[in-house]
Amino acid sequence: MGNSKSLSGQSLSPRFLPAEQTEIDRLFDALSSAELRSSTSPRSFSLQALKSHVGEALPPEMVTRLFEGMRRVDVTGKTKGPSERISQEQFTVSMSYLLKGNAEEKSLVILKMISATEGPVKAREVKKFTEDLVGSVAHVLSYRQELRGWAQKQAPGSLSRVQALAAQLCSEMKLQGGEKLLGPQRLECDRTTIEDWVFRAPHVATFLSVVIHQGFLLLCSSLDLAALVPERQVDQERKFASVLDVLSVIYINSHLPREQRQHWRLLFSSELHGHSFAQLCGRITHCGPCVVLLEDHDGHVFGGFASCSWEVKPQFQGDDRCFLFSISPSMAVYTSTGYNDHYMYLNQGQQTIPNGLGMGGQHNYFGLWIDVDFGKGHSKAKPTCTTYNSPQLSAQEDFQFEKMEVWAVGDASVTQLAKSTKSVLDVDPTAQALLEVSGRIRHSEGLREVPEDQ
Repeated sequence: MGNSKSLSGQSLSPRFLPAEQTEIDRLFDALSSAELRSSTSPRSFSLQALKSHVGEALPPEMVTRLFEGMRRVDVTGKTKGPSERISQEQFTVSMSYLLKGNAEEKSLVILKMISATEGPVKAREVKKFTEDLVGSVAHVLSYRQELRGWAQKQAPGSLSRVQALAAQLCSEMKLQGGEKLLGPQRLECDRTTIEDWVFRAPHVATFLSVVIHQGFLLLCSSLDLAALVPERQVDQERKFASVLDVLSVIYINSHLPREQRQHWRLLFSSELHGHSFAQLCGRITHCGPCVVLLEDHDGHVFGGFASCSWEVKPQFQGDDRCFLFSISPSMAVYTSTGYNDHYMYLNQGQQTIPNGLGMGGQHNYFGLWIDVDFGKGHSKAKPTCTTYNSPQLSAQEDFQFEKMEVWAVGDASVTQLAKSTKSVLDVDPTAQALLEVSGRIRHSEGLREVPEDQ
């Protein structure tokens, strides 16, 4: 990877199926016929024509970047400088490279989108390009009404979710000498670095595909948005505003097993279901894989993915597919180290061992802990959590929180759907005992349907 070849001389063999090529040609015809041109002039289109066609679907700066990338494609190897207009061959080759090319081919166009100058680009230019790219994804999904129930919003704090996700993508770039991209502004990135980055951070190519497919309304059937943005399912009639926005959902969702990426179903929300550990246990146990999410009083947003159903028991549970993550102030995912199997823990009603929900670490020293005394927890890591190699996720080691959410991911089984009709009394023996001592009866007993698998 990483040689200094230009686009000229490389294989320009068609990569589009006949129906796809027809769609590509149809879009070029629309763009090139938008302006009056001499009948003897080669067909082409200008930046203004592209902006007029795209309209408000994409931010103007991203349309300009795409145009710059296309117009600087040299398909003959004889061009002395970038053209002022886009030819049909330039358009087709650019779309082929960006939508179906390998990391080397994508990087050739991306480098031209980042900077108008030849040669290496500055780190700050890469950072700005990445922020524009991430922002354009949120913008176009909102404009095309493809948020699938999630919100497009600015997060409180020093960094927006756009900046946080862009910073995470940039952190995956390796510069020569081992420097980080977000270091001194003098740092430069050459073709080899950009190519390695595109290969290492697949979100870059995926986001470009979203921008082109949804911004140009081109080859939309080849983009699986359902796997990128999961459908948000909330059973409550009242409105519910999640701590997550569409960008943070996309980021977490991309780390889930592929079969669990299309649907997120709300199991528990402190806003809707109250600040009760018994309610939490009653709503999340035996419900399959899920995402646990918290926002502490300092605005830090973090959580974990539980790969298996939660069970109330005194032993650790789960497997090495579990992970912890941070959303704000920074985005990161922390996976299993293999050091131990302390992936998940959920317990209550015990006198000799901790009662609460935990992930990673050990008793009284969890990477993420929600105490049975709901509303407080801890994230302990000196220097990192042994199970996930995660740092302290909360602003304070011992934290308090108001907002907690748990989302089941993937398709719910018949058993899980039947379980969702259970009363909290089914999983809270203390509540059952208090009800019986008071001489009251459980009116729901015997009135609920029996699950089909029993």
